[in-house]
Amino acid sequence: MAMKGKREEDFDTEFEEKVLYINRCSKVVKGGRKFSFSALVIVGDGNGRVGVGFAKANEVADAIRKGGEAARKNVLAFELEGTTIPHEILTDWDGARVLLKPAKEGTGIIAGSKVRAVLEVSGVKDVVAKSLGSSNPLNQVRATFLALSDLRNRQATLDARGAAV
Repeated sequence: MAMKGKREEDFDTEFEEKVLYINRCSKVVKGGRKFSFSALVIVGDGNGRVGVGFAKANEVADAIRKGGEAARKNVLAFELEGTTIPHEILTDWDGARVLLKPAKEGTGIIAGSKVRAVLEVSGVKDVVAKSLGSSNPLNQVRATFLALSDLRNRQATLDARGAAV
């Protein structure tokens, strides 16, 4: 997805890229073992946008490059409320469950390694997270990504309901 008015190089440089997980898989063939690699890559601008990419290749560098490209195509913008998230949210993705709770300013990111990485590159500064269920890195990251996509602006929701604060 190319953005209008911006060159491709500018689009690439505004995101921070982080490789979260690399998996080596082997296939036994007549000549021995043939290895392939999968890479889980996240990108974020530190200001409420984050993308997740997962790719496979026969070389590690190719898998990382393809994962980064996939992450840039899969960028999500989500709601922030100051330095934290607007509300508590619990999401499931396959066997992984992720709970995100807003926290006071200065708390920092209290989360497990994969969830923490996604929240760091996305720009959330203060949040408490708990990973429940599966420890599969891909499922944890996808559950976190889904949780961020389900966040809603508190004021817009109250206005839609016609409720006073």
